[in-house]
Amino acid sequence: MNFSELSALGSVFLTAFLAASILPAQSEIMLAALISRGAASVPALVAAATVGNVLGSLTTWMLGLWIEHFKDKWWFPVKPKALDRARRTYTRWGRWTLLLSWAPFIGDPLVLAAGVMRERFLVVLGFLIVAKLGRYLVLAALVPAG
Repeated sequence: MNFSELSALGSVFLTAFLAASILPAQSEIMLAALISRGAASVPALVAAATVGNVLGSLTTWMLGLWIEHFKDKWWFPVKPKALDRARRTYTRWGRWTLLLSWAPFIGDPLVLAAGVMRERFLVVLGFLIVAKLGRYLVLAALVPAG
């Protein structure tokens, strides 16, 4: 693997991690651009994006575990209204809501709610892998490789 490929994988990993955490980022745009340029193999790019995005979401889930300590801080990324909506949705639909963890605007609050609701790590991890990998596989299938 050359430096250019390593750089592409690192870039998509970091962007995907940030996209699933408190900072806004567009991992789909980065992944599509790298696939279309042929910056690295498609499976490697999808794997790097998936791992980064899952780790970012696990960070959000862990924040949910400790939310009571942070929710009143000025920098806390989730508004109380969004958190309450996520709690209600999670209470109604349970762990299956984690299949929507890839979705903009609702995904991160649902993952946070899973932490608040003390969902088990392996359950969260499994659902996150399915959701994140599924999204990136669909995207990779739609973008012509360069």
